[in-house]
Parts: sequence; structure tokens; C-alpha cells
Amino acid sequence: MGIMDKLKGMMGQHPEKARQASDAAERKINEKTGDKYTSQVDQAQRRAEGSLGMTDKPEQPPT
Repeated sequence: MGIMDKLKGMMGQHPEKARQASDAAERKINEKTGDKYTSQVDQAQRRAEGSLGMTDKPEQPPT
């Protein structure tokens, strides 16, 4: 099971833990690469979170 599968499983019941796991993965990758690819890692994290429906702010219903 890959990281995306784990995050997808967490999203249903524990969205905050899923975000924390995503951030931890980003930090670990940056650590392993010596922060050489931080912008690419950040972009990949955003895309992954976007595909899982993990947004920075909860969507507000239209008024």
C-alpha cells in the first residue's frame, strides 16, 4: 500500500491526521534530498492533496 492509499483511507475519518501525514512525508523527502528539490516536492504534495480533496481551507457554501 502506497502513501496515496494511506492518505485516502485517512481522509474519510481523520482528515487532520491525513494532513499531518502528508506534511511529515514532505519533510522526510526534503530531508532525504538535502532540501535540493523543495519546490518540486511542494508542488507534488499540493497535487496529491488536491487529487484527494485535501484543501487548505474548507469550502464555504455559497451565500
